[in-house]
This record gives sequence, C-alpha cells and structure tokens, in this order.
Amino acid sequence: MRFFVDAPLPSRSEVTLPEEVAHHLVRVLRTDVGTRFRIFNGEGGSHGAELIEAGKKSARVQLLDFQADDQQSPLLTHLGQVMSRGERMDYAIQKATELGVTEITPLSSERCELKLRGDDRAGKKTEHWRRIAISACEQCGRNRLPVIHEPQALDSWIAGVQSELKLVLVPAAARGLPATAIRSVALLIGPEGGLSGPEIAAAQTAGFQPWQLGPRIFRTETAPVAALAVLQSVFGDLRQE
Repeated sequence: MRFFVDAPLPSRSEVTLPEEVAHHLVRVLRTDVGTRFRIFNGEGGSHGAELIEAGKKSARVQLLDFQADDQQSPLLTHLGQVMSRGERMDYAIQKATELGVTEITPLSSERCELKLRGDDRAGKKTEHWRRIAISACEQCGRNRLPVIHEPQALDSWIAGVQSELKLVLVPAAARGLPATAIRSVALLIGPEGGLSGPEIAAAQTAGFQPWQLGPRIFRTETAPVAALAVLQSVFGDLRQE
C-alpha cells in the first residue's frame, strides 16, 4: 500500500496523518496497528511507515526507512489536453500520470465539450484532476506528482509552452519523430471532434509539428496514452534494451 500525504515528513519521526488519509486507511481499508506501508509527499522519495495509533477520525504513523528513488522519467513531457466531459478527461489524466507525464494543462478550444464558467468551477475541476493524479501516483509508484495547471485557452498555451520538441496529433500527418535524442516534449491533443483547421495552423505557426501515430484515429482520451507510450519508448524510460 502507498499513500500520498500533503505534509512534511521528517525522517524517522512520528506523523499524524491528514484526516482524509486516516479515514481511508483505518475506516475504509480497516488497517490494524502494526501494519506497514509506504507514504510520500511529492517532494521526492518515499518513507516506510508503521501504523502506531488508529482512532475513529485520526491515525499516527512511525516513519521508518527512506527510499530516494522517484521513478521519474528522464523525458520531460507537457501534455496540453483539450477538455472533455465525464470520465474521459479523468482517464486521460490518470493514464498520462502512469506514463510519467511531467505537466498537464487542460485546454479549451473551438470544439471543446466542457465549458468552465467562473474561477470557482475551474478551481474545483483542477483540484479534482489533481486528486486523480495523486491516486495514479499512489498506484504506479511515482513519488513526485505531475503539475496539473489551471485550465487555459488553446491559443495562450501554444504561444507560451516551452519544449525542445512540440507535437500536435493530426490525422494523415506525414511527419515522424526526430532521430536525435530529445529531453522535453510538448504534446497537443485535440477534443473529440478534433482541432479545427485554423487551430492546427496556429499550432504549426507556434512551432508544433504535425504527428500521426498510425492509420487509425484515436479518441481524445486514448490519444495521450498511445502518444506518451511511444514518446517514452523512444526518448524516455520505456526503452527495451
């Protein structure tokens, strides 16, 4: 078991777990005193922990060994994902996190399905997506969280994002990946209806190269999974030596 704790974790100390984590550990999983597991706070590495006190609303652990391995990919990837409704956006963020994405920026576009009106709703959505990423990190072994940015307009993101290689998925694109090693990639994924012609043109003007993964057109939540898997295989840590 692994749990994210959004708090300082002084080595070899006793730590009171946040109420939400304590509830899940004690009330949902019914973990007994003496059980050992791992916790991390996103600052790097993870701690072994032993449950030493379990109450109805609180829990305390004793921190044990510290492991410095962050399970981070050497490839820095910034995913610009046009937002979609329901579980599709959640799925894209969850799987991108498992595949080692460094940053995710939810985007609005001409054909975007999800309209966020007001800073309050955007903030709630961002926090929801951050929790999706945290859960994925707990499952996959990552000890540093990807950065989940506030939603942004497509034109603003493509104008400002900085990466060594910039790619936009476009059906029927002819260009492939470069043969030289790449350390950072910005990846633009459109909505279910695709990016419009002017949006693709604007992305190309901003330095994005059209990229096609194969002869089939992916759904908006499948595209980042396939694209990141290929990028990690070619430039990152999914290489088969």
